[in-house]
Amino acid sequence: MKSFEPEKDCRKWPTENSDSAGEGLKPDVFRPVLFIFSGLPASGKSALAKLLAGEYRAVYLRIDSVEQGLRDICGLNVQGEGYGLSYRVAADNLKLGNSVVADSCNPIRLTRSEWQEVAMVSGSLFVNIEAVCSDEKEHRKRVETRLPEVEGLILPAWEEIKNREYHLWDSERIVIDTAGRSAEESFQALKEKIRHLPAQLPEG
Repeated sequence: MKSFEPEKDCRKWPTENSDSAGEGLKPDVFRPVLFIFSGLPASGKSALAKLLAGEYRAVYLRIDSVEQGLRDICGLNVQGEGYGLSYRVAADNLKLGNSVVADSCNPIRLTRSEWQEVAMVSGSLFVNIEAVCSDEKEHRKRVETRLPEVEGLILPAWEEIKNREYHLWDSERIVIDTAGRSAEESFQALKEKIRHLPAQLPEG
């Protein structure tokens, strides 16, 4: 099966019933892709998500920014509203033919299922990507030394992260371990794994 070539075809995969499916990827028959990130805070997912969006010319959608905006503008005690709003923004872009990179902790089965539903309802494909940092000392150092990128956002402390609800994955995803790697090195590993995905991805 032909593999996806992100440098040439960085926005979408071909439709399964397209005449040109299997004969090389052509822009007029591609469908958009929703890249669904997950991972604990300071695992390196946001750095990867931003690099992926820039490299593949996709819309970058950061849940931290959406949730903080709801707090600042609407005065909300945000629970699931940020995800709900982000699903709608992602769906609007996917329906326009734009691939989307969704940057969120995405910690539970419910949100993972909902993200995938956004892609399927929008007629798009999706790729699940989990960022992990297997070195606990390195992970803790990142947590304790990083600065907020979203204005007004209060970053979680190490103990909050350790005690956070985070479900083990029970479905396929790309896993990138960022321990001992720079953001660029981790991104190169991610690109390599994406490059070896089949041209026609499963939709769940």
